[in-house]
Amino acid sequence: MALRLRPPEHRVSRKAIGYWTATAGIGWAVVIAVQAVIVLASDDPPSWLSVTLVVSCVLGPLHLIVMPQWRYRVHRWEVTGEAVYTQAGWLKQQWRIAPVSRIQTVDIERDPVEQVFGLAKITVTTASSAGPLRISGLDHKQALALADELTKRTQAVRGDAT
Repeated sequence: MALRLRPPEHRVSRKAIGYWTATAGIGWAVVIAVQAVIVLASDDPPSWLSVTLVVSCVLGPLHLIVMPQWRYRVHRWEVTGEAVYTQAGWLKQQWRIAPVSRIQTVDIERDPVEQVFGLAKITVTTASSAGPLRISGLDHKQALALADELTKRTQAVRGDAT
């Protein structure tokens, strides 16, 4: 059976929207705070810095409104008996397929903010030169079950496709 590129079936957890908003918000807060401190601490701040501060104050909230929703609509995953399918990104989108027979390792990661939101990401390492497949924004319990399922499917495949 030939594998074909197609949209994966499952969406990531809705909690990923909050996670993406929070992590981007932290980044924007740092950028805006640094710019504001420099502008306010300077007797004669360069005009370009004031312009970038205003631009950041407009783009930051816009980014926080649009990006998490968009990513949620794009990020998908699916595991079948033959392959792992992923779709990710928001500006630059990527679709990947990895045959189960090519899977070498399955890893689960949780950064501190993911832990607060009850999320995890799975990294599926394959024999591909394109690098591993990543599924971000999974509910932690779902990620554990998925890692277990992938491990069982990988062990059930005789040999490898390398």
